[in-house]
Order: sequence, then C-alpha cells, then structure tokens
Amino acid sequence: MTIRVLICDQLPVIADGLKTLLDAVPDIDVIGTTHNGMEAIVLVRTMRPDVVVTDLNLQTISGLDMIRRLGKEDEAPSVVVFTASDADKTVSDVLHAGASCLLGKEASPQELVTAIQAAAAGQTMLAPNIAERLVTWFRAQPEPQEAATCPEMTELTPREREVTRMVALGMSTEEVARELIIGEATVRTHLYRVRTKLGVRDRAELVSLAYRTGLTHSAGRPLGDERMVSAGNLRAS
Repeated sequence: MTIRVLICDQLPVIADGLKTLLDAVPDIDVIGTTHNGMEAIVLVRTMRPDVVVTDLNLQTISGLDMIRRLGKEDEAPSVVVFTASDADKTVSDVLHAGASCLLGKEASPQELVTAIQAAAAGQTMLAPNIAERLVTWFRAQPEPQEAATCPEMTELTPREREVTRMVALGMSTEEVARELIIGEATVRTHLYRVRTKLGVRDRAELVSLAYRTGLTHSAGRPLGDERMVSAGNLRAS
C-alpha cells in the first residue's frame, strides 16, 4: 500500500530536500509540501494524507497547534515530528498533542522512512535518546497497583477495559477492531467513553494510566508485544 505524505517545514530547502528523499521510496507518495500550519490543515482536509511529517516551527500557527487541530479531524492523519529540539518539554508537548513519532533532524534517511511507515501502521517510534530518557523515567516510577484496586478503572465495562489494555500495548484502532471483530467507529466510541470516565485528555494520558494501574498486566496480549519502536533498533535495509 502506498503511504500518502504531506511535508510541513518553514524552510523550503528542508521541505524540498525531504520531498526529494521520500520520492525515491517506492511505497511513499509525497502529495505536497507547505511552510504554513493553517494551509497544512486545509491540505489534510482536501488531499487526505496518511502521514504528516512536520517541524514545530511553522508560519501562521505552530506545529504543536497544527497537530492538536489535526487530532480533531474526522479522519486524522498520523504525525511524524521531525525537529531539532529534544528538550523534555518538547517531548512532552509533542506526545500530548498526539504525534505518533518523534525524531531529531540528525536522524538518518532510513530512520525517517521507518518512522513514516510505523506511523502509517498505527505504531509509535521515538529517537533513541528520547526513548532512553522515557525508559529511565518509567523505571523511576512506583510499582503499578493492581487494576482492581483503582477506583477509576473499576468503572469501566469489561469491553472498555479490554480496548484500553490493547491500546496501551500499542495496538492501533484498526488492529483493535480486527482483533475484537468490531467496527473502528465502535473502538473510537469505547475510547471516548473510557477517557470521559477516567478524566484523561488524550491517548497518551490513557496509556500512562493503564500502565500505572497495572491494566497492561491483565490476561491476554503479553507485554513483550508492545508496538513502540526505538530508532536505535533499526537496521538499514
């Protein structure tokens, strides 16, 4: 399947360079480039890219604002952030905004291509140094509680708990729907109800809560099958 990609960067030389690079990849079709955040939203609505590759510095609105607005679209594309900053606040802001992948501009061409492919497949990929910091932070957190002792989690129906667990383990909406033999719209409805019951804003907070309460340790898909990819594990093809 061909992956339709929109490139957003305020510097035309970078946008054009990325387009030249990606045009050489057989399964990627660059449908356009822009330096303007508002124009990017219009292009997403009219051209329906599968993945948006963006810097955080754009004209009219920032890359973060654009990502947040794209997340509210009916058919939101996955987002790969390709930026020079890897500060903790940048990482937090990008993940909370809803981006699927985060790479520094020192990333290799193969890493960028792999990030686009991962995003299109509903997976998450982080630059090695960012993934290492997140793992260090996670290991410093308290041991998870049993999910049954968490008041918020006990409000969920069995199906809502199952959908939450599968999403926390890295499965995309499409994969959850296929696994449970239900429609993608039904999965999204379950996730909306879960977020409302638990008082979380987005998928990132939902995943964090699922890990902290031990929901990911419940019977079913093993923890070893998580779908987050670190660019450090890549092998050039």
